[in-house]
Amino acid sequence: MNRLEVTINTFDKYADQYQDKYMKYEPYIETYRYLSGLLKADADVLDVACGPGNISKLLLEEKPQLRVHGIDLSPQMLHLARLNNPTATFEIMDSREISSLKKMYDAIVAGFCFPYLSREEVVRFILSARAMVRPGGIFYISTMEGDYADSGYQSKNNEDRVYIYYHQATYLLEQLKSAGFEMIHVERKSFASDDESEAVDLFIYARAR
Repeated sequence: MNRLEVTINTFDKYADQYQDKYMKYEPYIETYRYLSGLLKADADVLDVACGPGNISKLLLEEKPQLRVHGIDLSPQMLHLARLNNPTATFEIMDSREISSLKKMYDAIVAGFCFPYLSREEVVRFILSARAMVRPGGIFYISTMEGDYADSGYQSKNNEDRVYIYYHQATYLLEQLKSAGFEMIHVERKSFASDDESEAVDLFIYARAR
């Protein structure tokens, strides 16, 4: 199996545990509330790598008239997302192929999608997102910040692994500006990782020019 297939299998296996941890994870929910405040009440929102629908759920609780469509490659995550968000729509789709949707959105949400995309794939994603977001629309990104050279497999055991790509804010911000986005807000949250080192999560809110 390739890196992506290994990662998808792991997320399928642990979808319920992921949901239990992150559906009401307050440090992240704070960022979703900030995002919600940037959206008009009836916005068209694309939730990329939606997982169990945790971001969609918070946004729809805040603004029930949002039109949310989520995509993910994990069938089990999508099953949970549909249960958690009966008014939204979801489908299996690779985040690298979002341009195939042939639709414009008021907001694109990429919640922890970039950790599973290489640097080159991230650049293409940003360009696709700009082409799909209406002028004035919002682009939300959360990712794990770190040296790209440290990217690699992470695992709690030898069987269940995910391949993580780290990205740096300076590089992402340059790419966003070049693609036609302007920054609204950038923030970081630090956590103790499983090996007791410090992990940094990066949150970026941008607007399409």
